Amino acid sequence: MRKLFLIFIVVMNLLSFQAFAEPHDTAILQGLNKVTARVLTIEARLGDTKKIGSLEIIVRACDKRPPEETPESAAFIDVWEVRSGEPASNIFRGWMFASSPALSALEHPVYDVWVLNCKNPQ
Repeated sequence: MRKLFLIFIVVMNLLSFQAFAEPHDTAILQGLNKVTARVLTIEARLGDTKKIGSLEIIVRACDKRPPEETPESAAFIDVWEVRSGEPASNIFRGWMFASSPALSALEHPVYDVWVLNCKNPQ
């Protein structure tokens, strides 16, 4: 009975093992201007501010699963809308996932922004 219990514990540990996402320095984002239908691809290093129209985007973290796992990239992003004569307003703060962009989407009447990938500079 004891041997069976030990085998059960070992098997459960092996089945529940998941590789952790690896942190990366750069997020690859894509933005769409819904009015002009222009698509922009942006490489944003952690902490840098990137602009898409009136939006300012700051990537706080970018994680990517190792190649042997199911592909997934996720980035923690702050998005601010800056209009002249008005204080900047935070319109999005949270994680975005490359495999499921609609899960945590930026809701803006003019712009869509989503995560494509994470990478480290070469």
